This record gives sequence, C-alpha cells and structure tokens, in this order.
Amino acid sequence: MKTTSLAFAALLAATLPAAAQDIAAGEKSFAKCRACHQIGETAKNSVGPVLNGLIGRPAGTVEGYNYSAANKNSGLTWDEATFSEYIASPATKIKGTKMAFAGIKDPAEVANLVAYLKQFDSSGKKQ
Repeated sequence: MKTTSLAFAALLAATLPAAAQDIAAGEKSFAKCRACHQIGETAKNSVGPVLNGLIGRPAGTVEGYNYSAANKNSGLTWDEATFSEYIASPATKIKGTKMAFAGIKDPAEVANLVAYLKQFDSSGKKQ
C-alpha cells in the first residue's frame, strides 16, 4: 500500500503544472555567476565567457574566450535541460571543464536562473 501511495504521489506531482519561473529571483541567482561571467549589451569575456544568447548556443563557441578542450569538444548545445544538468555540477557534466563552481542544486533556483538568462539574445539585448 505504501509503495502504491508513493507511486501515485509521484505520478500526481509529475502531472501538475510546473511553478512559474521567477526572472527577478533568477537575477539574484546570477549574482553567484557574476564573479566570472557577464551578460547584457556591455558584457565582455572575463574569467568565464559572456552568457548572452546562451540557450541554443553550442558549447565552447564564444568568440575570444579560451575554453578548455573538454568544453570545446563536448558536442553540447545549451538548452534548458543541458544547462540545468551542467549548472548543478559542471565538473560532472563536462569532465575536464575549467569552470570551478560547486553548482546550483535547487531545481527551482536553476529554472529561475534559466528564465533570467533566456531574456538576453546573442547581442545582449533583452528580448
């Protein structure tokens, strides 16, 4: 009975609509990224590459940034699912990445961060 109840609860949770993403909360989460990454119309590569136009961009392709071979050769294209896995544990998703970051584990925080990042096109303009 307990197993059936747990299975039903999991099924129910999977069918409920996801909580709305909070761009303002995503901007606050971006503070964790800001030490190494920039975003927006005046963004420049720093310790990490600019994050303008991240979603939909192949990994390791920002002009002028010196990526690790692991990142350049990962074959990844940043979509929401791939970025979510990566940001949870960069060194696990791309073994050999030079991104030294413990990760963001909370799925809601990651979703908010993605919503914030998705606002910026490849030129850094908010869409």
